[in-house]
Amino acid sequence: MLSNHRIQSTLEEIKDISRIEMAVYSAEGKLLTATFEQQENFESVVADFAGSMAESQSFSGSHLFKVIVDDEVAYVLLVKSSTEEAYMVGKLAVCQMRHLVEAYHEQFDRNNFMQNILLGNMLVVDMYNKARKFHIEQVERVVYVIEVEGKKEAPIIEMVKSMFGSSSKDFITEVDEQSIIVVKDVRDLNEEEELEGIARMMIDNLHSEAMVRGYVGYGNRVVNLQDLTKSYQEAKMAIEVGKIFYADEETFSYGRLGIGRLIYQIPMSLCQMFIREIFGNEIPNVFSEENLVTIQKFFENNLNISETARQLFVHRNTLVYRLERLEKEIGLDIRKFEDAMTFKIAMMVLSHMSYQKEIE
Repeated sequence: MLSNHRIQSTLEEIKDISRIEMAVYSAEGKLLTATFEQQENFESVVADFAGSMAESQSFSGSHLFKVIVDDEVAYVLLVKSSTEEAYMVGKLAVCQMRHLVEAYHEQFDRNNFMQNILLGNMLVVDMYNKARKFHIEQVERVVYVIEVEGKKEAPIIEMVKSMFGSSSKDFITEVDEQSIIVVKDVRDLNEEEELEGIARMMIDNLHSEAMVRGYVGYGNRVVNLQDLTKSYQEAKMAIEVGKIFYADEETFSYGRLGIGRLIYQIPMSLCQMFIREIFGNEIPNVFSEENLVTIQKFFENNLNISETARQLFVHRNTLVYRLERLEKEIGLDIRKFEDAMTFKIAMMVLSHMSYQKEIE
């Protein structure tokens, strides 16, 4: 059903126009929301009215109305006035609420349809039949997965929905307790940087509005509806791999994971064998802050000694000495491309092994 917040907003808008107080109850008589302080308990009266044949009824200086959707009582509206003007306002409010419920049901059905596609729970024939029913076009789409640290609260989901307005081209849904999924129509986005910009926008909103940390992963572009499952799996893997190998980042593109995507899928037994072949039975203790900063800068500058020394504010000979000392400790001269590549892969494998131990 509609959220109480959405119903409250609707009642407040109608009250601001009509100056008439209103309340909404469930078909069982439970008060859901009201624009005024309730002094009496109308639960039994509302429940009896909901079970009667009447569509409206006067009661204690008020009007009661049924909000009927699909031949069932969805809500009962109480208008706190018995005037003829109040009766008309009540009928208009019922009409507005009925349209809201019907729109919600349609959106729920569309979201449920998209969930089943993402999870691979639909036959292709059924998929395209329902797509025609919901007027869902076959266009380029990308699946984004937003993973929030800690408990995922309802306001976060509403915030994500507000980012994309009321566009019927995009879908915001959930399939588990931790993630929010955005299926984005990207037919008008031609550059990879534009897709990254959307992911960045999501992260920025999580920081500034929801005050939580999170990660966003996104898959490759797809056109066929059945391929959305693949883009969804790619987006999930992008987050998983990104958190292991690119821990200082918050947005991850599956297409830009590089070698990390390959290492992630290597069995632990092969990882251990590779590390033993490189370092022997004991991993050298070379991970001091000085070494890590030196190695990182050296790789960032494409093994350029002069530029790395300049950025580290050290003499060129000092940097050469550090690299020679590192070579003695690990048996690899990272000034040479092949040894540098071997060392880089070994560091990523160690990160992968460490992460797997943490989640066991």
